[in-house]
Amino acid sequence: MNSIPEGDFYTRHFEKGAHENSLILNMGPQHPSTHGVLRVVLELDGEYIVRAEPVLGYLHRMHEKMAEVKTLAQFMPNMGRVDYLHPLAWNHAFSCAVEKLGEIDVPERAEFIRVITSELNRVSSHLLWWGAYLLDLGAFTPIMYAFDDREKIMDLLQGSTGARLTYSSFRFGGVVHDVDDTFLKRCAELVPYLRSRLPMYKDLVTDNIILRKRIEDVGFMDRDMCLRYGATGPVVRGAGVAYDVRKAEPYSVYDRFDWKVPVYDKADAMARYLVRMDEIEQSLSIVEQAISMIPEGDHIVKKAPKPTWKAPAGEVYFATEGARGKVGIHIYSDGGKNPYRIKLRAPGFSNLSLFAECSKGCLLADAVAILGSLDMVIPEIDR
Repeated sequence: MNSIPEGDFYTRHFEKGAHENSLILNMGPQHPSTHGVLRVVLELDGEYIVRAEPVLGYLHRMHEKMAEVKTLAQFMPNMGRVDYLHPLAWNHAFSCAVEKLGEIDVPERAEFIRVITSELNRVSSHLLWWGAYLLDLGAFTPIMYAFDDREKIMDLLQGSTGARLTYSSFRFGGVVHDVDDTFLKRCAELVPYLRSRLPMYKDLVTDNIILRKRIEDVGFMDRDMCLRYGATGPVVRGAGVAYDVRKAEPYSVYDRFDWKVPVYDKADAMARYLVRMDEIEQSLSIVEQAISMIPEGDHIVKKAPKPTWKAPAGEVYFATEGARGKVGIHIYSDGGKNPYRIKLRAPGFSNLSLFAECSKGCLLADAVAILGSLDMVIPEIDR
């Protein structure tokens, strides 16, 4: 292949290693199926992928750098902007990390509220993934059903958190608002409704032969590959590894509920799809149990830290289970008004790293099916 002198440095560097008669193709950063400004540089031999390299940096927002010039309380809204589809998992991780560092107690009722809202948020995230994934593969109808059901969850969360997308309702020592009986009643009514929709999803999509031909035996990410890259969430559970932070490293009140970790061992795109669909049912079960068990009491500790509160000097790490996998918060404090350093562990970054290896030898059309099965949120990866 003749070298092309024009273009950016990355493409020209990639072409130096290109095989004769191969084609260099840019997928993104404006391609709809990359769900954001993700660019994937592909080397193709006809319709087959020889090499694939994801290119990040088009959306870098410097969250970790912003943490160095904000107080811990001021940094909380950033958590709703990292993964905008499951922000409450990040709210939960950051709150728990700060509470662990500052030895702050959390009322039991507040923990139940956190679990209820976070699990509803997980279901809404999975619904959006489901609809968007099918849209990427050419089916338009499912996203209409997904958004219809997701709106009902967002209506509920808006009443509890005051927002519909970028939530920031957790506080150090509890949550910003208590929930009333009306909220709990609406949650209790929503759970069986959403559960009744799952058979329809199965008939319309999961058992559809067109979908199965597109994602079965495509995008193998086995146990060994997942462990080498640090993949978590539905990606590793679709490879037969029953790892879920809520079970492996129990936090909040998750150890009080009876629920299962969905696992499939085929390690293809279909396995990852089935894990997420089963997770919707498990999240609904957790919400149902939490509603019936929620205790009376305060929604936030009586002596909650003020916005100007300084965390003691020390180092702490805390992890929660987000819709895409393990969310990690590492805080290093020197006792000043701002944290010295905060490191965010985004599950999507590790999960996306598998794509370069697993896509080799796949058809170009399968690249969309593989990327979609990872459920990527680019602002989280390119944080």
